[in-house]
Amino acid sequence: MARKGFQEQLTELRENVLYMSEVVLERLRMGLRALEGKDESLAREVIEGDHEINEMYLELEKDCIDLFALQQPVAGDLRFIAASFKIITDLERVADLATNLGDYTLQAKRDLYPDVDVQGIGDAVIEMIDDAMTAYADEDIDACFDIDDRDDDIDAMCENASSTVVRDLIETEIDAESSDQEIESLMQEVSRLLLTIRDLERVGDHAVNIAARTLYMVDNSDELIY
Repeated sequence: MARKGFQEQLTELRENVLYMSEVVLERLRMGLRALEGKDESLAREVIEGDHEINEMYLELEKDCIDLFALQQPVAGDLRFIAASFKIITDLERVADLATNLGDYTLQAKRDLYPDVDVQGIGDAVIEMIDDAMTAYADEDIDACFDIDDRDDDIDAMCENASSTVVRDLIETEIDAESSDQEIESLMQEVSRLLLTIRDLERVGDHAVNIAARTLYMVDNSDELIY
């Protein structure tokens, strides 16, 4: 009977981790919408809602620790709990990156540079996180490797976007008649855009981390852990 209770706790942990991922992904979508539309109200909602994610993380962290300490799991169950613990850490960090998007929205003084497809990068990394969590739910090894491969595409997208910001934006908007104030304002916007791109690239990295921990959980393999 005690063993049945333990398995029920493991099932509940998996469900709660998946629910946390849904909340985090929704916050990330909200952050991207706020940034795209310079929606300050939505940006503040994302920022103010970060405490909910933190509380969720702490509660799940406690559940994992209790399972380690009180149930003394072995083999596959041990790997599942350890992987879940690491995955919620990645999800909490993705939520922090979503909060950054809210902050960038409030700092923005102009629309996003049209030649930089921030929304496209955002959609791609959201899909990666979503697919990584599906792999976790389904214990899908092949999907884990696919997510790792897709990270190269995200890195290339982010590198191209960063190059566009530095090269095109500065070259087309700074000339001999630009004032120091105009140049300073432009450099602040360039910095904000580069930080946005960097943060989205990090979301992709967290998707790979989730895939790596899932592979470890299912196949006892650390091939993707680095």
